[in-house]
Amino acid sequence: MGKGSGLPIIQAETAQNRRLTRREMVQRLIAGAGAGAAWPLVAASHPVYEHLANGAMFEEAEKLGATNWKPLFLNAQQEETLAALAEAIVPGSRKAQADRFIDLLLSVDTTEHKKNFVDSLAAFETESQKRFGKRFPALNAGEQNALLTDACTRPANQDSSGGHTKVNSGLRKHFEDLKGWISGAYYSSEAGMRELGWTEDRVFEKFPGCEHPEGQH
Repeated sequence: MGKGSGLPIIQAETAQNRRLTRREMVQRLIAGAGAGAAWPLVAASHPVYEHLANGAMFEEAEKLGATNWKPLFLNAQQEETLAALAEAIVPGSRKAQADRFIDLLLSVDTTEHKKNFVDSLAAFETESQKRFGKRFPALNAGEQNALLTDACTRPANQDSSGGHTKVNSGLRKHFEDLKGWISGAYYSSEAGMRELGWTEDRVFEKFPGCEHPEGQH
């Protein structure tokens, strides 16, 4: 994605100013996008959007790089699945610690949202075991991509032959839910912000169109 796209600049700062925090970057981009505008790839109705809008956990997010970090909500196996899914859906998510940020947000979210998220992780693990006989993190890149491509392109009640299957029912819904969390976490990181065109000295009036590289779902 080109960085010099000529998008309208709504705020400029001198290069010597201090580095913006995650909260400040997100607030400025949301403000620039306009009231009620959706975060890139995230519907305004998605649970992650409220977290990004109020920024209540952003200070805690600064601690995600600690060497002794442990998940607050997910168990170790769930966190491993999330990290693998995040990297497969939005490349760069692992380095941006999107999985850790999602765990942080889920730790203060509602019981319903927590259950929905865990159910989505479990749905992909179930499908992975059914199709390949192993957990999603153990799949190679081609297997992961095949499963995700089916999940995001196939109607929820249809299998690859055009027939109906109970196992695959709802997988697309789980994919969309996970993609919302992952996209919100990644694009609120510095790496994600820069992909959108953010730099230290300017904020754009609106988000660029998201043009994903090959293999990004």
